[in-house]
Amino acid sequence: MEKLFKLKEHGTTYQREIFAGLTTFLTMAYILAVNPNMLGLIGNGMTKDAVFTATAIASAVATIMMAVFANLPVALAPGMGLNAFFTFTVVFGMGYSWQIALTAVFLEGILFIILSLFNVREAIIKAIPTNLKKAVAVGIGLFIALIGFANAGIVVSQYPEGTVLALGNLSGGSPLLAFIGLIIIASLYALKIPGSILLGILITTIIGIPMGVTTVAEGWTPFSMPAAPLLFQFDFSLATILSFKFFVVFFTFLFVDIFDTIGTLVGVTTQAKLIGEDGSIPRVKQALLSDAVGTTVGAALGTSTVTSYVESAAGVSAGGRTGLTSLTAGVLFLIALFLSPLFLLIPGAATAPALIMVGFLMMQPVMTIDFADPTEGIPAFLAIVMMPFAYSIAEGIVYGVISFVILKAVSGKVKDITIVTWVLFVIFLIRFFLH
Repeated sequence: MEKLFKLKEHGTTYQREIFAGLTTFLTMAYILAVNPNMLGLIGNGMTKDAVFTATAIASAVATIMMAVFANLPVALAPGMGLNAFFTFTVVFGMGYSWQIALTAVFLEGILFIILSLFNVREAIIKAIPTNLKKAVAVGIGLFIALIGFANAGIVVSQYPEGTVLALGNLSGGSPLLAFIGLIIIASLYALKIPGSILLGILITTIIGIPMGVTTVAEGWTPFSMPAAPLLFQFDFSLATILSFKFFVVFFTFLFVDIFDTIGTLVGVTTQAKLIGEDGSIPRVKQALLSDAVGTTVGAALGTSTVTSYVESAAGVSAGGRTGLTSLTAGVLFLIALFLSPLFLLIPGAATAPALIMVGFLMMQPVMTIDFADPTEGIPAFLAIVMMPFAYSIAEGIVYGVISFVILKAVSGKVKDITIVTWVLFVIFLIRFFLH
């Protein structure tokens, strides 16, 4: 284990890494409930039980691969946003069957593998300027904090009644429990108690029982046998005739997965202080390949695109620095196959405070961004704010890169723009026309 994960070299211990893996898993375990519920709306053979099995296995395969080959504390699972696009846009909106949607995800995963093997995605990461990489970490912090506030009902949407966002009702229920949980986690962290985030999640879950937020049904049992996944349910009919609509679906899956993954890897490795002085991510090729294989396996099992999770930052905040953190999370996904009622018992109001706290912890890189130079500071600012405002890590990177190229060009600093950055700039502009 020491030879594989190099714990001493990273200044960590077995106990800390396993604790961090538990924290990461519990913070992102909501996907085991949300993904089956969302894709299960499709019906026509796509059942919640089958999607749950696919979600757990695909997450385990990708996360364990990340642990063993990349030795990074990053966990993977079917991506939020991508599963909504799969269900509401591709199937309900465009009228495609879920089999065709899975085919698009599968082909996207295959292309990902090819791009990863030939270092194309690695070149994309290197093309993102240093200040922009720091901004990505900060933007992700704001993004996941917003997810936490929204999931708990502390922040709600009021549009078009008056404001885009407003404060929810904190007098009871999930919002009150989440606020209590935030106080508990923040207090434990301030007291420097190890595993403060994980302990806070567990304590908040228990407090939620008398409040009626954590519900334990009569006759409840923590054990269940997994259902069979939807194996190889593909339909290549549209892919063979090169339908433009199919290409748009394929390209959207491809685009969001690439830049969500890149943004997450940059943000999490920056938070863990694993990123190199030149902004490079260690073993990034193996990390990207793990993501690509996870997507391909997930499609073959019957779930939407698998991607690296920003919630991995929760495990990093708990001390995770190596692949042992992600290995722990991966094993827990396998265990979840048989203990789904137990893991689904943890309410969103108990994990939301952890996301908010991690958002605070990811603010630190903002102090080292060069805001004095407008050609560096403005792109960084746009990248930071567009992630929560557009509810997308990928969009933050898009606006950051576009503004970086334009401002450098008009300021006569064209030499600061690499060839790959120019290519990204053109691709992002083309994407606007596709929209």
